[in-house]
Amino acid sequence: MPELFNAADWLVDRHVRAGDGGRTAVVTPTRSLTYEELSGEVRRVAAGLRALGVRPEERVLFCMADDIELFTGILAAFRIGAVAVPASTMLTGPELGRLVADCRSRVVLGSAEFAAAVRAALQEAPEVERVLLGGDWEQLQAADADDEPYATWPDSPALWLYTSGTTGTPKAAMHRHADIQLVAENYGRQVLGIGPEDRCLSVAKLFFAYGLGNSMFFPLAVGGTALLEPARPSPALFAKRAAGDRATVLFGVPGFLGALLASPDVPDDAFATVRVGVSAGEALPARIHRGMLERFGVEVLDGIGSTEMLHIFISNRQGRVHPGSSGEPVPGYAVELRDVEGRTVEGAGVPGELYVRGASAATGYWCRAETTRQVFLGDWVRTGDTYVRNSDGTYTCMGRTGDLLKAGGIWVSPAEVEERLLAHPDVAEAAVVGARDADGLDKPVACVVPRAGREVDAEALVAWCREGLAAFKRPRAVIALPELPRTPTGKIRRNVLRGMVRDSD
Repeated sequence: MPELFNAADWLVDRHVRAGDGGRTAVVTPTRSLTYEELSGEVRRVAAGLRALGVRPEERVLFCMADDIELFTGILAAFRIGAVAVPASTMLTGPELGRLVADCRSRVVLGSAEFAAAVRAALQEAPEVERVLLGGDWEQLQAADADDEPYATWPDSPALWLYTSGTTGTPKAAMHRHADIQLVAENYGRQVLGIGPEDRCLSVAKLFFAYGLGNSMFFPLAVGGTALLEPARPSPALFAKRAAGDRATVLFGVPGFLGALLASPDVPDDAFATVRVGVSAGEALPARIHRGMLERFGVEVLDGIGSTEMLHIFISNRQGRVHPGSSGEPVPGYAVELRDVEGRTVEGAGVPGELYVRGASAATGYWCRAETTRQVFLGDWVRTGDTYVRNSDGTYTCMGRTGDLLKAGGIWVSPAEVEERLLAHPDVAEAAVVGARDADGLDKPVACVVPRAGREVDAEALVAWCREGLAAFKRPRAVIALPELPRTPTGKIRRNVLRGMVRDSD
């Protein structure tokens, strides 16, 4: 039999046994818990889940705000050998219902503010037997604490995370208990250098793979502190939390960091305690990296990760950031660029689809055998992103493989055009998609969101791109939008934009 390993025991109880139970483990706007207190709450919730009839390897779905209840609930599921399934709180009732039905969860836990969506979801999921909402959580906390964690192995299932759905219906990537330790070591410790004195504040929520690593795996792995924020992120709120709770690591996404820079009400010293920033989810424009460093003194490390790999596997490093790139492979991971026939692409500047190899890869997608075979190829995982390798060994994203355009017979990276558009003072957000002309050829079209108080001049933006890019890369048209359509995890829905562009003719 393999050796035993339980992620909840490793993240929490290990520190209590080592004599560090008095350290602060988690802080919210209303309360905080030491590691000893967190251990007690996790044990009580674990006993409560067992009392509800949850058995090892059964799924428990959570639709909850980032607060103590969700935090302890996920850890309690790990502890009893069940599978935690944190779902996006941005989903509609029918969307959530499809996830509940897909994962075959018999128990669903929800925060009071998401009760309507959870109740609507139940119409799509007849197998659900128990639902706890809001105040019902006391039924779990009142249970007697359990004694020992379930005897899980490193390969035992621990976590299902649904993909963002940018390419269709969300799929559950299945992760093991061992994966949690791997990402905490490979990225959290070896790249970010997170230690016991760090206090981690994340814009991404716990239902993201990215947010779960930021707010749980990384701080708890080293006896540090997680700073949870239940409310919707805003520049003012996170500036206040960072200053008030002395955050040392700030995890963001490009859109939020751009909003920080555009906010005149955020003090320049709001992030004075932050020693390093992180960005993922989409490529970080170089101007946002420079702006965060110049205004707030925060060096932001851009990187790429995926739900399938659980967290970031290519990242910039402190003191050697290549702005506009995703950096270099994280320890424990190898990457390759391959052409459409699967052959390895050699040489700097040659685009290819990115493949990654690392032990934290998911075991596959739940009940998606065909898709699993297309993505998980032996030791390698096909990311669906097109990259180029730079001469210094870093890698730069050119966009999703299916999003690349061929204008005038030459490949155009939407990310490159977007970077140029975002450098214009009138543009807050930008996404470039292809539109077919009368001859059936793709033409780049820019969809932009203007900065507050400004208007978009289409001709001026096209001229701006022509000045900074090769002529064939310039957008042939510009469409102004109040906002860009996004998935529940915040990624741009380019398929929706392509439809809008077609409809606008």
